[in-house]
Amino acid sequence: MPWLAAHGIHAEISVSYTTRAPRAGETEGVHYNFVDAAEFQRRVEARDFLEYADVFGRRYGTGRRRTEALLQAGHDVILDIDWQGARQVREQIADVVSIFILPPSAQELERRLRSRATDSDEIIEGRMASARAEMSHYGEYDHLIVNENFERAVEQLGSILLERRLRRDGQIALHADLIASLVASPDQKG
Repeated sequence: MPWLAAHGIHAEISVSYTTRAPRAGETEGVHYNFVDAAEFQRRVEARDFLEYADVFGRRYGTGRRRTEALLQAGHDVILDIDWQGARQVREQIADVVSIFILPPSAQELERRLRSRATDSDEIIEGRMASARAEMSHYGEYDHLIVNENFERAVEQLGSILLERRLRRDGQIALHADLIASLVASPDQKG
């Protein structure tokens, strides 16, 4: 995401684990980590997931180790998760920022689903019903973005991430020496 990088925001989109089969054009480790149901359950029991949920009859989860390593390295991590997973993450990470992305209309969402040409009419109808249920949880999030124009939505996302980085406590930690020298009285300066 060039806008984020241009503004000094080191953000990475988490690559979820899933039990669903890859779609045409999807690459292991890039789009998802594809695992079978037994491996997914093994990871659940080993507490390898920061969050996990059942969505559309498949299981999805966010790897804990990779996410925590990125956060400790100072990166923002973008999780593409549903409301169930977002609740789990908020329970574990106090300063998480949650952003709900809405489509510009139900008709546009349906058009986007159909344009993928990967699902039957019956599956799309189910996805639309699930999307309505999902969107009813928008009030649980800190921010809302309407994805009418992708580039604008990325800029809005970046603005949220940038604002968080510019908060006082983070800036004090980043610029402690500068701030100390600026507020020191003349007789305290070296």
